[in-house]
Amino acid sequence: MSPHRQGQQWIDDVWIDGDGSEWNRSNPYDGSRVWSGHWASESQANNAILAAHHSFQSWSVTSINDRIAIVKQFASILESKRHILNQTIVAETGKPRWEADTETSAAIGKVQNSIDAILHRRSTVSDSAGDPASTIRYRPLGVMVVLGPFNLPAHLPGAHIVPALLAGNSIVFKPSEQTPGVGELLAQAWHEAGIPKGVLNLVHGGSEVAQRLVAHPLCSGVLFTGSYRVGKLLHQALAGRLEVLLALELGGNNPLIVDRTESIDAAVYQIILSAFITSGQRCTCARRLILTREGNGEQILKRLAEVLPLIEVGDPNAEHQPFLGTLISAQAAKRMLDIQDSWIAGGAKILQPMKRLANHDAALTPGLIEYDHPSIYDEEWFGPLLSVQYADDLDSAIELANRTKFGLAAGLISDDVDTYHHFVQRIRAGIVNWNRQTTGASGKLPFGGVGNSGNHRPSGSFAADYCSYPIASLESHTVPLPPQFNPGLERVKDLFTHQNKNS
Repeated sequence: MSPHRQGQQWIDDVWIDGDGSEWNRSNPYDGSRVWSGHWASESQANNAILAAHHSFQSWSVTSINDRIAIVKQFASILESKRHILNQTIVAETGKPRWEADTETSAAIGKVQNSIDAILHRRSTVSDSAGDPASTIRYRPLGVMVVLGPFNLPAHLPGAHIVPALLAGNSIVFKPSEQTPGVGELLAQAWHEAGIPKGVLNLVHGGSEVAQRLVAHPLCSGVLFTGSYRVGKLLHQALAGRLEVLLALELGGNNPLIVDRTESIDAAVYQIILSAFITSGQRCTCARRLILTREGNGEQILKRLAEVLPLIEVGDPNAEHQPFLGTLISAQAAKRMLDIQDSWIAGGAKILQPMKRLANHDAALTPGLIEYDHPSIYDEEWFGPLLSVQYADDLDSAIELANRTKFGLAAGLISDDVDTYHHFVQRIRAGIVNWNRQTTGASGKLPFGGVGNSGNHRPSGSFAADYCSYPIASLESHTVPLPPQFNPGLERVKDLFTHQNKNS
């Protein structure tokens, strides 16, 4: 659990607490207070940007080997803090302890993946075969503002911070107001790893603090993972500021198609992992299950409806671990129940209702709902509710799957490889999985989508690309005179030749 504390100002050169409005964060499962502090004031947000700006020049010319050493040390410190980090993730997000531990492992693994990515994708490349020689180098952008999400509060901020630091940028990090304690632990780990003063600065706050950071004239980049609504606001806020890089990793209304498969129980298991892990609060969660009538969809749906009541929801810290803990807040759970009610009012058929766990307003059981036209609700809802549709055949299913303004993740369950090849060539998404959960992703691969799921700057291993810019150089050791002058320079050539003869 994150330490309960009040009025703290600085911890070892890393900004921890502000002097703006007070904020308390409570455990979404039992309501106990897990964090108390203050938002950053306007002057403190400004000072954080200035500190990052002043440290940028020295950090940007630090050797890549020295930067790698610091981020490796950061990974080692996270490993040593695994227990307290897991506890804090559980306390602030309500996800079970087993899942918190997988997130900590992902945050640690992000370091080596980022090192591999920057060395592979952004190393200096020279071709000295000719004269002039050609060289491509990469330079950092400057002060990067990283706005963290609540659902994976350790892993997803690191997906921006680690590659940005490796590239030589300085950072102002604002964690989600729902997970301030996790943000503090990350900042403290960076300090213990030896990050120079001012290179990484932590400020707490909500949307007002984020707006101040983004609007600052010394902000060179904004890296955000979160909802389409907030991503759109950031895009609008930076309209006309061509000098500021914006990298958005947004959500999705993700489809999972099940065609023909003999492995009914295995298919149901993958559906559960796709739709309900993290209580449905991952951007890659399947929101729409599409079953083909020419396959065995009815059998799979019957089995899924039979299994859902057996999924355990409960105390994230219980000795016998549940599969699901809570949503991020009771308010988030109420929004999901309101969505379910609106679907029922619109004619949906409830196969398994979402229900609140007794005495725990933020905890919901998994829900399953069948609706003829769910594309009219083409939004990303963040909770354990899966809609079901039928399609006549695979092509009809793909057309239905693509009927969304989003394009983050999509999946196919099928026993036939040719069916998958047909699917992967036609589906519109940035993450496309076959016989695996839609929520499965490798840190060695790019991560992002199309449509309203981002702005064509994928994260994952491709985050190295938006953390620096290329410099193209033609280089000669001497200043040459050409053997052949350009047209119109004949008299210049004559003058040069005459003077050289006389000398």
